[in-house]
Amino acid sequence: MARRSAHLALCSLALLLLLPAAWSATFTMTNNCGYTVWPGLLSGAGTAPLSTTGFALAHGASATVNAPASWSGRMWARTLCATDAATGKFTCATGDCGSGSVLCNGGGAAPPATLAEFTLDGSGGLDFFDVSLVDGYNVPMLIVPQAAASAAGGGGVGNGSAADSGKCMATGCLVDLNGACPADLRVMATTASTGGAAGAGAGGPVACRSACEAFGTPQYCCSGAYGNPNTCKPSTYSQFFKTACPRAYSYAYDDSTSTFTCAAGTSYAITFCPSTTSGKYSGENPQAAGVQPTNGSMVYLGGEQLATGGAHIAASRSSLLVIAAATLAAAVLL
Repeated sequence: MARRSAHLALCSLALLLLLPAAWSATFTMTNNCGYTVWPGLLSGAGTAPLSTTGFALAHGASATVNAPASWSGRMWARTLCATDAATGKFTCATGDCGSGSVLCNGGGAAPPATLAEFTLDGSGGLDFFDVSLVDGYNVPMLIVPQAAASAAGGGGVGNGSAADSGKCMATGCLVDLNGACPADLRVMATTASTGGAAGAGAGGPVACRSACEAFGTPQYCCSGAYGNPNTCKPSTYSQFFKTACPRAYSYAYDDSTSTFTCAAGTSYAITFCPSTTSGKYSGENPQAAGVQPTNGSMVYLGGEQLATGGAHIAASRSSLLVIAAATLAAAVLL
């Protein structure tokens, strides 16, 4: 009996090792901004909460957060944050979630804020993700898929396979749009709003509102008679965002060029204020929007780095297969 139990245990372990770790993801957030940011994290309705809903991320620091199966939600950077000495209330000039503390506790980002949005293991066994400027912009952001394994054991990152329909690739907005933001959309920092905190352009432009937030009309908000893709079209304001950041959402119905997919099981690197001096894909056009590069040439972290991510997961998967094969062999010998 003991021999049979050991056999079954080893077989079960082997099967677990052979299954790809495809139903969860790890988000690695890195802050390349020249100041501290406070990432906020919000889980979608009916989705299990993450291990944290907000924390401080110093310049040059990274942090990882694991997401459960089928998680959906969004992440963003809060800037110019401070705790009021008299009230103890924690507030931020941009991206504030209204909780009064470093933890957002279910609060979402007050616009304007650059958003990273995810739905893991969605339709067709794919992760769906995007960087959205629909609610405005506060910091540059880049999402890079790091590793993927399809349910059949194949896949990879950015390989154009059927599993990801050729849409498993980096996306984001690498351009600093705050200085170039149209005057009627621009948000200026004040000492009162930041509690005297130093950081992202204190005293200057710190965010760029969407036209919907600025003017509140159905035409800009894609509401009422404009609540469908046939009537809600890009505006001059949304085109400002789209020209500078062609892969980011610029208005509500900007799906075709702004939603990306990877096989479930992909992990993602999210970088605030990413360095843009390496990579092959020149996907940004800041000059066309009158925006000057802030960190070198405006390019995406593209093919080479994504291929590296794919090689890493392939190596990891090979190691798991070797271990599983050895375990099965041992089970047969029992």
